[in-house]
Amino acid sequence: MWFKNLKIYHLSQPLDLAPEDLQDKLSQAAFRPCGNQDIASMGWTSPLKQGDSLVHAADGRILLSLKKQERLLPGAVVAAELEQRVEKIERETGAPVGKKAKQELKQEITHQLLPKAFTRDSYTFGFISTKDNLVVVDASADGKAETFLAHLRKTIGSLPVVPLCRRSLAADLTAWLKGDSIPQGFDLLEEAELKSPDEDGAIIRCKNQPLDAEEIQLHLQNGKLVQKIALDWDETLTALLQEDLTVKRLKFSDVLREQNDDIPKDQQLARMDADFCLMAAEVIRLIKALDQAFALSEQD
Repeated sequence: MWFKNLKIYHLSQPLDLAPEDLQDKLSQAAFRPCGNQDIASMGWTSPLKQGDSLVHAADGRILLSLKKQERLLPGAVVAAELEQRVEKIERETGAPVGKKAKQELKQEITHQLLPKAFTRDSYTFGFISTKDNLVVVDASADGKAETFLAHLRKTIGSLPVVPLCRRSLAADLTAWLKGDSIPQGFDLLEEAELKSPDEDGAIIRCKNQPLDAEEIQLHLQNGKLVQKIALDWDETLTALLQEDLTVKRLKFSDVLREQNDDIPKDQQLARMDADFCLMAAEVIRLIKALDQAFALSEQD
């Protein structure tokens, strides 16, 4: 329930879709396990892993879960089986197996082995905040987030979103590290990545290193720009912020996470709902603080 990464998108138009209507649309693209000959399968599943509901709505925010199942058939296994069969055929016929015949044999082996292959499940969570016109995906990479958005767009027919940040924040983060005024609530921690703006520029990574140290400031004087920087925000969370506004290694404080500890353990759904509301509200607060700090709402 507690997101670990954030990819943040702005809804360019309000999403007029009630949770009940969204449930109907998602049910038509619900997750189904891989068939015998499927390499992978993808679809919507219960975000709380309870019951048939594919939508969890609370406090004006909608939590969704995209499940992907993949069959694990290593290429080395197929190649080894292919080599054995080719050797047997050549031994029995006395003639080499041609390229086309090998390809057909490889397809036959894959067809035979797929139903026996193990499967691996993975999940991507995201939530829509209709009252804030935001979509937030728990992903650290563009590809995973875009897959979530593309599947949602295909499911509901339209999803007018753009990245909340559409420019590099490297200069802003570099100014912070040089000692310029840091917005209230933000404190820099002891981790950063700096890169020279040259095409093949050097990259400097530091960890457990005071960022006001002379050697770090020297790199800045030589023109390197901040690509990533660790920070604490409002004493409620820490994270690694990238120059494209991707938030990684998001960690909420124990004080925040323990706020719902008074909910009895046998009320699991109530606890998950409360945790989602708490987490989503804090994420939105962070996003608004980042929006204000970098004037993202003023982008063209």
